[in-house]
Amino acid sequence: MSQSKIVTLSTVKVDFHDDLYKIVDGLNRTLKGDNLMFGLTLSEDNDEKAIFTIYRT
Repeated sequence: MSQSKIVTLSTVKVDFHDDLYKIVDGLNRTLKGDNLMFGLTLSEDNDEKAIFTIYRT
């Protein structure tokens, strides 16, 4: 069994929008074969921001 290492390539804080997850989902579906993964989390500061992260798997 091989273990993959996940490396964070970039992180940026952006304004939250209800449809932002659709972009992240599309990126993940499209670029999975290129060993890229995208994440989206809400900011802990409660300031209507989201944190978008790009990973290499």
